[in-house]
Amino acid sequence: MSKINIALYNPIIEIQDNIVFANNGNVVVCYRSELPEIYSLSEKDFENLYGTWFQALKSLPAGCVIHKQDIYLRKAFSSEYLPNDTFLAKATHSHFKGREYIEHRSYLFFTYPKNKSLNNAKYVNPFRKVSKGIYQGLDQNAHSFLTAVNDAVTYINNSRKISMKPLSEKDILGLTSDFFNGFNVGFDTDILLDASKVTIGNNHFDVLAINNESCFGDSVQTSKINERFTSDDFAFHQGFIDGLGLSLNENHIVNQIIYLDDKHKWRKLLDKRIEELKKSSNFGTQNKVILKKVEGIQNQINNDDNARIIRGHLNIIYWSHEGAQLENMTSRIKAEFKELDMVPYYPRGEERKNFILNSYPCFASNFSNEDLFVTDLKHALCFFINNTNYRSDVKGIIFNDREHNIPVLKDVWDEQKKRIKARNFAIFAPTGEGKSFLANNILRQYFEMGIRLVIIDLGGSYTKFASLYPEQFTVLRYESGKNLGINPFYITNPNDVEPERLEDLSIFLFELIGIGTNPKKEQSVALKKILNSYYKTTSEGHSLDGFYNFIESQREDLLSKLHIHSDYFNIEGFLHILSEYVRDGLYSFLFEMSEDQSYKIEDKRLIVFELDEVKDNKEILSVMLKLIKTAIQRTIWKNKDEKGIILFDEFAKQLKFDNVLESVEFYYQAIRKQEGAIGIILQSINQLPNNSTSASILENTQVIYSLNNEKGYDELIKRLNLSSHDLNQLKSIKNNLSGGRKYTEIFIKIGKESNIFRLEVPQEVFAAYLTDGSDNETIMALYENYGCMETAITKFINLKSKSL
Repeated sequence: MSKINIALYNPIIEIQDNIVFANNGNVVVCYRSELPEIYSLSEKDFENLYGTWFQALKSLPAGCVIHKQDIYLRKAFSSEYLPNDTFLAKATHSHFKGREYIEHRSYLFFTYPKNKSLNNAKYVNPFRKVSKGIYQGLDQNAHSFLTAVNDAVTYINNSRKISMKPLSEKDILGLTSDFFNGFNVGFDTDILLDASKVTIGNNHFDVLAINNESCFGDSVQTSKINERFTSDDFAFHQGFIDGLGLSLNENHIVNQIIYLDDKHKWRKLLDKRIEELKKSSNFGTQNKVILKKVEGIQNQINNDDNARIIRGHLNIIYWSHEGAQLENMTSRIKAEFKELDMVPYYPRGEERKNFILNSYPCFASNFSNEDLFVTDLKHALCFFINNTNYRSDVKGIIFNDREHNIPVLKDVWDEQKKRIKARNFAIFAPTGEGKSFLANNILRQYFEMGIRLVIIDLGGSYTKFASLYPEQFTVLRYESGKNLGINPFYITNPNDVEPERLEDLSIFLFELIGIGTNPKKEQSVALKKILNSYYKTTSEGHSLDGFYNFIESQREDLLSKLHIHSDYFNIEGFLHILSEYVRDGLYSFLFEMSEDQSYKIEDKRLIVFELDEVKDNKEILSVMLKLIKTAIQRTIWKNKDEKGIILFDEFAKQLKFDNVLESVEFYYQAIRKQEGAIGIILQSINQLPNNSTSASILENTQVIYSLNNEKGYDELIKRLNLSSHDLNQLKSIKNNLSGGRKYTEIFIKIGKESNIFRLEVPQEVFAAYLTDGSDNETIMALYENYGCMETAITKFINLKSKSL
């Protein structure tokens, strides 16, 4: 048995920025790769990434070694980046803390080797002592190499799908320590090597490799079908060797090593290898198979001017605390290779030690010809892993990834506008699929981030979650025959009559009389003149009644006094329509007040307008929406720097009525001046009329949520111009509403980025979002009894646990 103490055999002489000078004379340039999220790539995306890699790497100088290293580590989720300061946030933090997942780190190393010919002996001791003068700085050739590497990395970064970040000295030393310490945590240890096993601390190591042409099947591809999500009517793709990546779900490292060789030198070597194989082909079928493959490689190179001969090596290093578990892992990895029609080599003894130790980046140039396959660069790049875990943003709404159900923060507000220019959102899902549940989850988290919420609701879905914040919310509920207490004409002093106020009030009146939000310019000017005159001549008691009386009393000479042509304003028609809302008119009760009560919502951060009782009355609902808009404009939008969201739930019911769509479009236009967003919830996108107004709304909606829809997604794809991969993602949605980890899956598109996320919540959060059923009734009864929603939810959970 041999023992290696890394402290005595440090492989690094010096580090300058992200450049390592190794003890064997190699110069290694080190990068961290930021890859796209798993499941976010289409078949075409995989092809494009493959093309990016080829264009970036094909011009690197002969003798360069490229080492792509993907490290997968089993970890316990810490919950450290989750909020932990409210009742529901604490429950979420606790629910996910300690959940197991796989951490993925992806690196790319470019080596300028001391041995430029890369003709190593069978075994190279990576820790052999070298002369002290081996590090003499960078010669001219090395400078040219660094320039070529920089050009390649710049090309990759310009692709936008992959980002390469230079590794810091701390990162490089950390990776070195982890590798030679066997990824043991909490102590330093030695590497123990003997003929039967490799042990580092508590971990037993093993390796499988693709190291010669006989390991390959008939073909390799940039991607393959993902059987887990593919169905009869659509094909979901994954990278060619993704089965050896995240989904392996074990501690392991995938090493992909490429030696860039001189094309002419290796053409001669292939000729020689073919000649030798022809002589021995009669001595075994294996030689015939290899001969056929080598001849195929030669033909490919001869027929392709862009071909770049390489020698390559692919290995999977894996480890476990238990020797028996290691055997199970070996079987699983072999099975994955079999799926790819590849037969891995299983090294033993000295060979195994050689493969493991020389998979450290500074030593990747140590493999001999016997450990390398010969092929074209295009062929070898099919073995690159091009995706990683779901990425969390610095801040955002908590969803869950599709691989491990761990929390992921997605910044759907995007303050810096890196992904979207308009943060308006839409939720699409049929009845019973959880639209309101999802909306509760999004809005609750927005609220706890300090964003003000206004919810216009026809279904009573938000009162329970709002009740968790008793000092900060108010519910304004319409009751038959009563008003909401909103007087759009009310002012506290004459200075309130600003041009913007007159503009808003004129739009309100035009909507009320049925002209809509886009009157003719001459009409708009005329009405603003009349409104201005009203405020100048009337000192108090401003209301719709008062304004009506003002016009009626001066109807004979009002237009001439204000120099308004009668073609621009029809007084008789205006008074006739307004008569329904004043005095003893049919809907006069909606405006029966002189003092505005909307100031009551000024200091509230969560305002719910519940219009359930009025949802089937076209006229009343229409007026209510207009009144709510004036209240929002005068109170919530007073401070343009305050972040706010307006949500229209049960939006389809509101859309049944004339001018509602135009009114909502007005919100979309106005929100541009605010630090805010509009949200709409629909059962189907078909509930939006297919007209220019809807098109404008959809164009300004850049965050899309879709839940499962058994009727399909054709119209959603068509109206939102979604991609074929977006459709595949939508079709792959599968909910799990049984077992210990219940979740729903959600398609989320933020600008051009899309993926499937999951929504799994702890029981406290689930209880807070319930909107109907016996459990909801129980919670509300407990709330009535205790007067505290937190207590009600806690009591309910205790009752449920006792009944199980």
